Amino acid sequence: MKVTRIFTGDDGESHFEDIDIEMTVGEFGALISEPVDAKAVLFRRVEGDYDVDFHNAPRKQYVVNLNGSVEIETGHGERRVLGPGEILLAEDTTGRGHQSRSPDGKPRDCLFIPLA
Repeated sequence: MKVTRIFTGDDGESHFEDIDIEMTVGEFGALISEPVDAKAVLFRRVEGDYDVDFHNAPRKQYVVNLNGSVEIETGHGERRVLGPGEILLAEDTTGRGHQSRSPDGKPRDCLFIPLA
């Protein structure tokens, strides 16, 4: 399963990395990963006019878009749009951080899953 990771590099800037979560065949023939220890699940809704300047992830966490999209921009100007069903692993808890905004003026619902 594809996950977009954002992390702080040695230069203090956020960077993207594409990672694949390893999965194996489990019950009923479905693919499943190893468990990931998490602390909680937070439900979040942002309106379509959000535009957040540089900030750090408040903690290491997965962000799972349920609907709507988010555009994330690093300090180097690299941008990615993550849509419904896409997963971000936010690990840029230090450095300058990243910007996030609505790319289309529509609200977004997502889950924050802080890691243990």
